[in-house]
Formats: sequence, structure tokens, C-alpha cells
Amino acid sequence: MPAPTAAKDRLFVALDVASVDAARRLVAKLGDTISCYKIGLELLFGGGLDVANELKAGGKTVFLDMKLLDIATTVKKATANIARLGLDYLTVHGHDRKTLDAAVRGRGTSRLKLLAVTVLTSLDRNDLREQGIETLSPADLVVHRARLALAAGFDGVIASGQEAALVRAAVGPDFLIVTPGIRPAGAETGDQARAVTPLIAIRAGATHLVVGRPITAAADPKAAAAAIVQEIGAA
Repeated sequence: MPAPTAAKDRLFVALDVASVDAARRLVAKLGDTISCYKIGLELLFGGGLDVANELKAGGKTVFLDMKLLDIATTVKKATANIARLGLDYLTVHGHDRKTLDAAVRGRGTSRLKLLAVTVLTSLDRNDLREQGIETLSPADLVVHRARLALAAGFDGVIASGQEAALVRAAVGPDFLIVTPGIRPAGAETGDQARAVTPLIAIRAGATHLVVGRPITAAADPKAAAAAIVQEIGAA
């Protein structure tokens, strides 16, 4: 599955806002600069499915960031219901093969693309030790889970730009690598432990970027988005 050729089709803007009104205002400001959006848990529970349907009706690509993780039966049934919504991407935690296999079964023959969350970009090695993962670095665990996702039939993974090159070497050229934790040069990293710039992420092998606060909190969100799209094109 090759990456899209247009730079703007490789950028998901994260609508991590508290209300549908705030999301709609932001989408209106961004206009045709952006063609892809991510809807996560914050907006989802504030009416975000309505926004998702509106975006799809307007010809946008919609990424539902649910990070599913439960027993296999629940993951399968949840994925099946999500597939019926007609959206484009769904995230599932890539912790284990049973969860991944269940999501693939739930997707069935729909066009929904499945992305496995490898290691959250807010986590570092100390966080993994707290989880009882003593012997693997974040990079090691990302690659391990990427291989699990590929074997299960997923379309791609969510992975930090710091691991994108390692993942690309492990999974080959046609697997999607969607990279959050993106911060333009000079921007504050906030709660991201493994942030990289758009240029570094794309050159390392990422197919798509997910960007939230550097766009949504900017004084001019449209200009901030356009600058990132330009950087993707340059990469």
C-alpha cells in the first residue's frame, strides 16, 4: 500500500478539541489546505461521530483513533460496528496477536484500514519498566509489535518518527507508518517523549503524519498547516 503522492494527503490534523462547535470552526478555518482528519477520544465523547460523518460527506479522509484493547470478542464486535460507519482508518492497540486478529476478523471485507498502536509517543524506557517491560527499549518494542501487526494483516502502525526507519526496515516498503508526536523545529514538545520534525519523520519512512497542537493551538491554524504540508513535500 504505497503512500499518497500529494503532500496534504499525508497529514492528519488531530481534532483534539472538546466540542463539535470547536471542531467545526477549526475545519472551516483550515478549508482546502487539509484533506485528512483524526478524531480521538476527547472529541468522540463530545459528539465527534457527527463531525466524522460531516467530514466524510465533505470528501475528507477520517481517522478514528479509538485505540481498541479488550478481549478478542469485544474487539471483533467493536471493529465490525466501526467498519459499518464507512470511515477510513481505525487504531487498535498492538499489544498481542489475539487482539490484532480479532480486529481483522471484525473488519471483514470492508475498506476500513487498521493501524496498530505500537508504543505511545509519550512513553520512554522508564515508563516501559513501570509496565514490567524490563529488557526492551521503546524502539525494540515498536519493531516487535509492527511485525505482529504485519503478520496479522493490518495495513500499518502508529509509531514515533524516531522508530520509523527501524519499522520500515522490518516491514518492507508497502506498510503504512503513521507518525504522531510531530513538532516543527523550535516548537515545544509538551508531553511527547519521542517527538520529531515533519522532515525527519518522512525521510525516516513515515507515510503519514498526525499533528495536533502545533496546528490547532496556532494563532493562524491554516498557515501552520500549510507550512507542515510544505515541509512534507520538501521531504
